Amino acid sequence: MVYSLSYRRPARVVSSRDSLSGEEKQKSINESVNSGSSGMSHGIPEALSFDRIIAGGVCPPCTVRDFMNYLKYIELSAENLQFYLWFRDYCKRFDELPQGEKALAPEWFGENAEPENQTRPPRVSPETAAVFKGTDFANEPKVFETEKATNPFFTPPRTPNSDNKNDDGYSIDSLDQSMSSGGKVNHTQRASGAFQSAGLKWKPLSVQPYREEISRVISIYIADEGTRQLNLSSKERTTLLHALQNTTHPSAFKEVIATVEWSLRCQAHPNFIRWTICNGNRPRVIFARGLGVGGIVGGLLAAIIITLSSASRAWRVLSIIGFLIGISTLIAAWKGMCVVLHGMHHRHLRPWELFSSDDEPGGYDMKSDSYTSLDSQDSSNSWEDEPWVAKYEKRNLVRKVFDREVWIQEPALRQIQDTIFLQAILGAFTISVIIVGIFCAFPKGNYF
Repeated sequence: MVYSLSYRRPARVVSSRDSLSGEEKQKSINESVNSGSSGMSHGIPEALSFDRIIAGGVCPPCTVRDFMNYLKYIELSAENLQFYLWFRDYCKRFDELPQGEKALAPEWFGENAEPENQTRPPRVSPETAAVFKGTDFANEPKVFETEKATNPFFTPPRTPNSDNKNDDGYSIDSLDQSMSSGGKVNHTQRASGAFQSAGLKWKPLSVQPYREEISRVISIYIADEGTRQLNLSSKERTTLLHALQNTTHPSAFKEVIATVEWSLRCQAHPNFIRWTICNGNRPRVIFARGLGVGGIVGGLLAAIIITLSSASRAWRVLSIIGFLIGISTLIAAWKGMCVVLHGMHHRHLRPWELFSSDDEPGGYDMKSDSYTSLDSQDSSNSWEDEPWVAKYEKRNLVRKVFDREVWIQEPALRQIQDTIFLQAILGAFTISVIIVGIFCAFPKGNYF
């Protein structure tokens, strides 16, 4: 049986996301950022906000790596965070390019929109039309004339009559030749298939910066058979491909990144924080529930025995100890917490953390890891065959209950757990006083 937590994984919400337009999602994100919250993050302190986690300003178990593991193993949507981190890094790298290279990939304003204060380019001259006569570009001379007028580095693509072509008529020199005898994925071929399935013809401008990287992104995150395909609507997918058909500017991802960021901020992040509050694994939480029920039963037995005896009513107050321990433990376990672990501010290691020394390289760090690199993203997020799954299944139940523990380093998370523990104590005390008061109201039994 694969490991699971007491916190039930919420189903991925699709209808609510699809009901919002790109502008509404972007507005919701902007309002969340400006207000200092993460959106739908009721009760989550600013110290554990989405922006703070992404910026690396938190300690385990609330780091980006922990967030990634949660999305991968619990919510099964790690591709959203992977794409978001890549896009942040891509924007930074694109912004650092020289102005001459940036000019090759103009900002995208939409299919029918034009940049403000920009005049429409003149019609194509007869000489230019003669150059494109008989090529695939003869029907769209305005696109290339615009590029030629605004971009001094623009080089027209080769015509289908040139040598060294692939099946689609594009120059093989500009394509990613990643298919090898080892069975590696041909990202360019998959990207071309994504354009064809969307009813678009791929006309890549190899002179644009990061064009090969964009092809890999389409292959991994956008194409139907992508290893980490995003959960996008057909409209979002087609709009993105149309934008990437013309430019590699980060603005081409505007609508898609709004959808991904909304999903991370408003759904995944609050769920992640609630899941992180649980300091014990499922066997330990069930064990804690059993102790809670046992404490309550013990308190009931003590109260009943003392009530039926000839002892004075004052002795019946002793039963409050069992009620207090049992009810508080049960309330905390209902929240996914073990009071014993909380007393030491400890938590159980997750199954994938238990065997990390065997399955992961040493010195694993988010900043040096390939979250933002496409070189290691050819693999999918499937984890059912990872070595830790079989190893964890072989562990007996008692060993799972008393698994390895680590100290919770994040102060804000400890404060949340302290609050929950205090609420459990107060709730248990109130209920215990009521129950003991009821037993004290009965007269002596004088049976023994």
